[in-house]
Amino acid sequence: MLSYSELKKGTAFILDGEPYEVEDSQFVRMQQRKPVMQTKIKNLITGKVVSRNFHQNEVFHEADIVGKEMLFLFAHRGQYTFIEPGNPKDRVVLEEAMVGDVARFLKNNLPVTFLSFEEKIIGIRMPVKVEYLVKEATPADKGNTVQGATKEAILENGLSVQVPLFINPGDVVAVNTETGDYSERVEKK
Repeated sequence: MLSYSELKKGTAFILDGEPYEVEDSQFVRMQQRKPVMQTKIKNLITGKVVSRNFHQNEVFHEADIVGKEMLFLFAHRGQYTFIEPGNPKDRVVLEEAMVGDVARFLKNNLPVTFLSFEEKIIGIRMPVKVEYLVKEATPADKGNTVQGATKEAILENGLSVQVPLFINPGDVVAVNTETGDYSERVEKK
């Protein structure tokens, strides 16, 4: 059992029969009132984020979220195929609605983690940074060296991202999957 004071960022708990994860929490005590935990919580099934205050008399069950390592194989007609590493015969096919926003970051043989609650897949956790090969990048304009200048680049999986002017086709860049932004150029090996 979790008390209201244990609802810290990253904690998964059950509320109204569904799993939630705390995205932000702050302990607040106003004058002559009982202390509360102000939180922003995310429903792990629907993805909806809500603000909610919890009081000291509330207790919760911890959500048992199970992670399973998988490899992304390919996408075809709105279906995404994954395999278990070391067991290519064990394929899992997910619909586009289930994969959600992370679909734009998927590339062949990318390791991901399936998140399950009560033996039902509720989401996919991506690595924080993923490396991609730059397929297309517009050439940098001479004289356009204003600090922070960027240009658009198309990556190997079709993702479009803003990159610094020095990035060229054939470079490998890391992209932050939480923000969708360019992170760094990866050194060529």
